[in-house]
Amino acid sequence: MIDELVLKNRSYRRFEQSARISEKSLREFVNLARLTASSANRQPLKYILSHEPHKNELIFPTLAWAGYLPDWDGPEEGERPSAYIILVCDTEISKSFEFDTGIAAQTILLGAVSKGFGGCMLTSIKKEKLREALNLPEQYQIVLVIALGKPVEKVEIEPVPADGSIKYWRDEQHVHHVPKRALKDVILDL
Repeated sequence: MIDELVLKNRSYRRFEQSARISEKSLREFVNLARLTASSANRQPLKYILSHEPHKNELIFPTLAWAGYLPDWDGPEEGERPSAYIILVCDTEISKSFEFDTGIAAQTILLGAVSKGFGGCMLTSIKKEKLREALNLPEQYQIVLVIALGKPVEKVEIEPVPADGSIKYWRDEQHVHHVPKRALKDVILDL
């Protein structure tokens, strides 16, 4: 079962914007993350939920979507996420959050996939613009944004080509291709 979820959990960047995700579902995804490991069990991550169009419109322009696709500014209206979960670190609890972030974000995305949704972790964020848009107090450091929705794009995993490029790309049918290193290339046999 976990292998199926991992294979379905791709970085989706285009969604059926009208397919809503309820606040209840977002809370369920965050609850999964809340129950995962945390460095020294400090639990400094906090979560901002957004599923209402007016709040989503504040978040969307603060994000960059695909560094390897320089001619694409992100999803167009109608294909934008229907929800976001913003991960912030409460710096009054801890200034160390690096490990927690990956664990929490992956858990949220696996929860979303299990409910028929998908998403993308975004770290290219205009953080001060987002902070102002949400009126976020200074004690909370913006770490990443998870865009969520019902995916409308197909993502294909492929072997890394002979030239070694790991850059993802889109074909003429807008299929998103993602090169992944072979298992033999990621295990060190010492």
